[in-house]
Amino acid sequence: MTDLSLFSVVAGSAEPIYRQLVAQVRRCVAGGQLRAGDELPSVRDLAQSLAVNPMTVSKAFGLLEAEGLVTRRRGLAMVIAEQHRRAQPAADRIDLLRPTLERAAQEARQLQLPIAQALSLFKTILNEQEGE
Repeated sequence: MTDLSLFSVVAGSAEPIYRQLVAQVRRCVAGGQLRAGDELPSVRDLAQSLAVNPMTVSKAFGLLEAEGLVTRRRGLAMVIAEQHRRAQPAADRIDLLRPTLERAAQEARQLQLPIAQALSLFKTILNEQEGE
């Protein structure tokens, strides 16, 4: 069973929670944290862990199934689909990260933060996450 700590949501975000979950699973598969055959948490367990409506998690899982990222098994946990045996190439993973960094860069410009300060903050955040 996949570790529930891989998933988190930002309730006040403009991005709907189900899209946040879909994007997180995509990133985990692209980065190799989730691979073919890995089981996703049950809808009920994940919804309870994140304190969200189970229908929200179900909608996210349905979209992931429709795009072929996960496979539904009757009576069993959903699993990452067979074609996702290894992490995607670095260029593909960078393409997934780019929109997030573009939004962050736009916000840094709007806040009129010096580039060096924004980059320093990004490095600090990366290192904080690394230490967990």
